[in-house]
Amino acid sequence: MIKTMELMPGVTLRCCPDHRFKQGGLSLQLVRPMYREEAGLNALLPAVLLRGSVDHPDLRSITLKLDELYGASVSTLVRRVGDYQTTGLFCGFMDDRFALPGDRVMEPMLQFLGELLLKPSTRDGAFLPEIVESEKKNLIATIESERNDKRAYAMAQLFRAMCREDSYGVPRLGEKEQVAAITPQALYAHYQKILKESPMELFYVGTASLEQVAALVKPVLEQIDRSYVNSLEQKPFSDGGEGQEITEQMEVTQAKLCMGFVTPITNRHADFAAMQVLNTLFGAGMTSKLFMNVREKLSLCYSISSAYYGSKGIVTVSAGIDADQETNARNEILRQLSACCEGDITDEELSAAREAILSALRATHDSPGAIESYYATAALSGMGMTPERYAEAVRAVTREQVAAAARSIRLHTTYILKGAEE
Repeated sequence: MIKTMELMPGVTLRCCPDHRFKQGGLSLQLVRPMYREEAGLNALLPAVLLRGSVDHPDLRSITLKLDELYGASVSTLVRRVGDYQTTGLFCGFMDDRFALPGDRVMEPMLQFLGELLLKPSTRDGAFLPEIVESEKKNLIATIESERNDKRAYAMAQLFRAMCREDSYGVPRLGEKEQVAAITPQALYAHYQKILKESPMELFYVGTASLEQVAALVKPVLEQIDRSYVNSLEQKPFSDGGEGQEITEQMEVTQAKLCMGFVTPITNRHADFAAMQVLNTLFGAGMTSKLFMNVREKLSLCYSISSAYYGSKGIVTVSAGIDADQETNARNEILRQLSACCEGDITDEELSAAREAILSALRATHDSPGAIESYYATAALSGMGMTPERYAEAVRAVTREQVAAAARSIRLHTTYILKGAEE
């Protein structure tokens, strides 16, 4: 059971007591509304923080410090959760039960996390230019790698077009042009601003009690001169006008067809479980209608899958096809959705979809990182179900509920990436 405490205005600590693991974990996330102007700043910030602090000014000294803490680790954490972007750090460390007699790991680990967050290496009121430039290159390389993965690129283009009036169209890591323009001074000013005013979410998994963790992290966070500003609530997809049909040409050997649908059902809706079952049955798996019919039976694509973004109420279909099969593939995708609307669903399809979701839910308790990812994301997105309650809801979903969920979906935007015509 998750226990929650408000440490101070805008700072929430959530704890998941668990004695199964030798390692514990703690995440610290600053929560920001997803703004195009600051997405790149938020994505860059934790990488710069991890390059050095006042007392541990380089990677070597940081590595030695983590080695002293029984091989602990600290990594960047940049997420997009609906209308929010989070920026922060995740640390994994040995549970105190397994340390040598008299040794403690969690307390010095959280002190070190506070050092990385609050005492970064700076010069003349800015982050070190050489570190900022190095991490900018790394981030830009990551963003550009998307273009080499044509499927990921096509999906990103679909979201940019479909969500042009919605924050979900902003890339999680920002745009490379904006990252390239970031200066050490601008990044440091942004860091000071968001540290002062952003909601802060901490999530701990391990054997320590909520009160013990609070006693360790609160003195660290009380060093911040906070003036918390409440952020926006999560909102369903903002349509912003009619959908589009977009064709982009690029040198590709296989065309990429992406279709974006919208539904009023979000993960805050009573029919969320039914929509998840529908998505899995429709296209999210090797037993789905899209895979079995569009790919296997009719050979209209090389690959195909659907995805449901519950925080916004968006469903997508992505397929790798021969360009001359575009019309046939689109029509068959819509025909399979129509079959779901009409309740043309076998017992085997319904059972397989349920079991796929239940299997994924069981995996949420496999590691401290998986537990943190599920609960921390659920809290930010507004979903109030534990994995156990979620599983109960999935088991109870009927064929009629799946069909009703399918009927709530409408096609919004279609995007295809294909080679230049001769």
